[in-house]
Amino acid sequence: MGLDRSLVGVPSEPQLRSWDSKDALLYAVGVGAGLGSPLEELEFTTENCEGIEQKVLPTFGVLIAQPRAGRSLGDFNRAMLVHAEQFFELHRPLPVTGTVRTVSTVTGIYDKGSGALVVSENVATDAGTGEPLVTARSGTFIRGEGGFGGPRGAGPPWERPDREPDLRVVLRTRPEQALIYRLSGDRNPLHVDPKFAARGGFSQPILHGLCTYGVTGRALLHALCGSDPARFRSMSGRFSHPVLPGESLTVSMWRQRGSDTAAFQTTREDGVVVIDRGLFQGG
Repeated sequence: MGLDRSLVGVPSEPQLRSWDSKDALLYAVGVGAGLGSPLEELEFTTENCEGIEQKVLPTFGVLIAQPRAGRSLGDFNRAMLVHAEQFFELHRPLPVTGTVRTVSTVTGIYDKGSGALVVSENVATDAGTGEPLVTARSGTFIRGEGGFGGPRGAGPPWERPDREPDLRVVLRTRPEQALIYRLSGDRNPLHVDPKFAARGGFSQPILHGLCTYGVTGRALLHALCGSDPARFRSMSGRFSHPVLPGESLTVSMWRQRGSDTAAFQTTREDGVVVIDRGLFQGG
């Protein structure tokens, strides 16, 4: 059967998703908050420290905007599916607890030759007020599903600035990082099961792309927003290579003069770029 291309442009039924303080704390630890310095980032990793109010990491918004029950995209080998790109925009800071109503729409299925790129947009609104909270767009690449003659699609232009980064932050991950991150909802066996990972062509389970994205988001938050989530508006990036749990990540940032925008790249210890074409916007 392959991919169901009739899904393009058809909104899903609205789905409700709720979270609480514990979910936000677990996510923060899952993307490395407090690693090596447990007394730092306490506003994101604890809820009962004197004089510290709990806050939510901005990248948690990507999870909030994901429906609990994903839509079936068709019949294909799930081991050949990888997260390719991710964008999200916060319309206001995330509350510690809440419920959203999310509608998901496949906006395009593109023929990349060696595979297909499925692009979706999720709009999450406050279930009580109807006000927008998160808009997220993601791309999923499915190897072996290309060659159907569809449009190739094209992303927005992006060039790495021709100068040294204005800021560079190095953050560690744990060898067991995927075991923690998966508890926030992504139970894909690609990240824990050696046999499943081998079927996808990987020598061992790899770190969730959105975990790498969350680690990167922490670097942007602390370096560009003074650790204040209210100053974090949007973030986008393309996943270009896998990360193994336990590797350190370097986030290089180039401020765009006269604006709250910055370009960024995330690299592994060996210098390979793992998140490319990064763009951050503050507010």
